[in-house]
Amino acid sequence: MILHNSPLSRQNEGMTYAPFRIFFNLLHIFHYGLLRKHFEFLRNYMGNMDMNEIDHFMPIMMRMEEDADTSPLVTSGSSHFLWIKHSNLYLVAMTKKNANAALVYSFLYKIVQVFKEYFKELEEESIRDNFVIVYELMDEVMDFGFPQTTDSKILQEYITQQGHKLDVGAPRPPATVTNAVSWRSEGIKYRKNEVFMDVIESVNLLVSATGSVLRSEIMGSIKLKVVLSGMPELRLGLNDKVLFEITGREKSKTVELEDVQFHQCVRLSRFENDRTISFIPPDGESELMSYRLNTTVKPLIWIESVIEKFSHSRVEIKVKAKSQFKSRSTANNVAIMVPVPSDADSPKFKTSTGSCKYLPEKSVVQWNIKSFPGGKEYMMRAHFGLPSVESDELEGKRPITVNFEIPYFTVSGIQVRYLKIIEKSGYQALPWVRYITQSGDYQLRTN
Repeated sequence: MILHNSPLSRQNEGMTYAPFRIFFNLLHIFHYGLLRKHFEFLRNYMGNMDMNEIDHFMPIMMRMEEDADTSPLVTSGSSHFLWIKHSNLYLVAMTKKNANAALVYSFLYKIVQVFKEYFKELEEESIRDNFVIVYELMDEVMDFGFPQTTDSKILQEYITQQGHKLDVGAPRPPATVTNAVSWRSEGIKYRKNEVFMDVIESVNLLVSATGSVLRSEIMGSIKLKVVLSGMPELRLGLNDKVLFEITGREKSKTVELEDVQFHQCVRLSRFENDRTISFIPPDGESELMSYRLNTTVKPLIWIESVIEKFSHSRVEIKVKAKSQFKSRSTANNVAIMVPVPSDADSPKFKTSTGSCKYLPEKSVVQWNIKSFPGGKEYMMRAHFGLPSVESDELEGKRPITVNFEIPYFTVSGIQVRYLKIIEKSGYQALPWVRYITQSGDYQLRTN
């Protein structure tokens, strides 16, 4: 099992980005050498690289685009560029050392997340309009090549949208910066103390035209909304397979979690010792942990489709949808996207439940079922006209995609066995737990 904690400053404290610089570039149709239509935000953290080294980056990228060969790490001489692209912006870290590449990329994605928390959208305009705050954030999130505070909630305590207001005298850093619990402020008070926990699982599924499951995966996360006073400690117990084996309860229903990632608040040493998830939670909303399960999942909603063409003038599509979960559960807001020929017109629909609409811009029929109980089966028929002259161009057969959400249900069987709230003042707090299963990349191929 791989464990990750989010605070980058805890990991690999001897690792440096030498130096770390963020470089934003807009690529248009103009050749880089003819018209430099880019703007840069640079920060040289260690001072051991020439600031002009970044000029080698864009020519390398343009050559890579011409060769259709992209790599997340490129080299020019002794300089290494580790980059990611977000919208039309490039974020680039430069180093001459053998740096921890995984940590560099983790930091770059964290920078994107922080900027999006501040500016809603990370794009050229938001960067131009907030360049002062961009530099302030870059000064705070890293120091001399070492990641520092990357939690946007903490950063927003002293870097506001209006920027810094200079006070007379020595500025005092917020307590959260120097506090051992940097993700939570002191002195938080609420009249009613509650914790809301959502266990959310997304099902990624790919089914072949013959009905065999080609890919099956469950991506899970546990999200919190914390409304608690003071500095409470929470302890969470799951039906974890390793824990139950240690305690001699192998016959109980358990789940074997893979690729577990925790929020920085979780005490990893405690988890590794006795599998207890112990933490002081951030205030408000946060993701406590995420996990993955590589397991064969029976398709929760099964789709069968038949497409018939009649003398190249019309086409009829028959679709049968069946829910393959227990009758006590119900899928909500089910949307079944059935591909149709791109030249189809004059749609007519007939359904046993729900409603249909034709989306010509996507060349699909969207069948919406607001409530789909377990163990039910529904039918839909769609009739389209086709041009009298059939196109010689053969269209690729696109899969049917399904979107849905099933409350009070987890496909993996994960369960919250207990959620204890301990605070020195001894107040009473209410924990609420909700389970949700939803579709991820859910596709069924057709004949």
